Amino acid sequence: MRRLSIIGSTGSIGTQTLEVVRENPDFTVEALSCGSNIELLEEQIREFKPSLAAVSREEDAEKLRERLADVNVNIVSGMDGLVAVARCEKSDTVVTAIVGMIGVRPTLAAIEAGKDIALANKETLVTAGHLVMKRAAEKGVSILPVDSEHSAIFQSLQGNDGNAIRRILLTASGGPFRGRSREELENVTVEQALKHPNWSMGPKITIDSATMVNKGLEIIEAHWLFDVPAEKIEVLVQPESIIHSAVEYEDGAVMAQLGVPDMKLPIQYALTYPERRPMPSEKLDFTKMSQISLDIPDRDTFKGLDFAYKAIKFGGTMPTVLNAANEFAVAKFLHGKCRFLEIYDIIDYAMTLHEDKVIEEPSLEDILETEKWTDEVLAQKFGGNE
Repeated sequence: MRRLSIIGSTGSIGTQTLEVVRENPDFTVEALSCGSNIELLEEQIREFKPSLAAVSREEDAEKLRERLADVNVNIVSGMDGLVAVARCEKSDTVVTAIVGMIGVRPTLAAIEAGKDIALANKETLVTAGHLVMKRAAEKGVSILPVDSEHSAIFQSLQGNDGNAIRRILLTASGGPFRGRSREELENVTVEQALKHPNWSMGPKITIDSATMVNKGLEIIEAHWLFDVPAEKIEVLVQPESIIHSAVEYEDGAVMAQLGVPDMKLPIQYALTYPERRPMPSEKLDFTKMSQISLDIPDRDTFKGLDFAYKAIKFGGTMPTVLNAANEFAVAKFLHGKCRFLEIYDIIDYAMTLHEDKVIEEPSLEDILETEKWTDEVLAQKFGGNE
């Protein structure tokens, strides 16, 4: 039996997690949260019957309470609501499917409450990996990766305890603009950037994939999850998204996880580990595959990887600046307030400005203050995102 709290239940990962729940009758949903999509959240509450649900704004919570007057559910709001969902007494596992740094506090709260974490919120480890992994170890809490790449690495590590890793091969699809030059990216539109060739994701992560900042954040996430130095994490472009990532051991053996692009597999594996269960989905058919191609990323055009390696080198609060600047820039791009390539300029400006301000061993308060500082200096330089 898995008793779940799902933070971000109306987003891409959240809705697919609920699909997995439907296929596993021994899973129950004890708590749900969303930002503002209260129509879908209401449907989820009526179907899965959690005892607790949270939304961002109190006015939405009031609307939901009126709509669900016939249902026995407690509706809460704000950060306190997210933390309540994370700490829900009835749950044993928290799925962090929310996007952005807003996931840090509830993830830490869930760890303090002794909940296992099915982690899909990479920003938590990017900005607070030193706090999260240390506290999880102290509390005896499992952190099971949901990102397809990190799940693939995790699966490739099974049965190899004690064997040294030569390198992690983190794969990337290359996004919708693979092979294009900077000149060709000067005037790309939001609509073009949102057309990912292989994966169905939310808008923020899809833009991150197009810039390859997403892969940069995944380098930092892998660094913390698997306790591997950055120089042993190598990114390869795998356009068909068949090889989801791999681990090379010291003897030269490479263990890889392959499959069709389907997030439900890593979600289910995180929730059933170490068991593998049947899953009604498309399976990989090698007889119908024309090729599995590999390439190296164009780091001159797609600067997300170099930003990540710089953030790891500086350490401390620098990854927070990278993440916060990227969130700021992507929001600006999605609202039509900057061009695609300006996302890199915004990130570079913030990180360069922060070089002599890095806090080496930041507390949670330091991390949140650094996020605030980043938003303020970027709004002053580039204008706000209102």
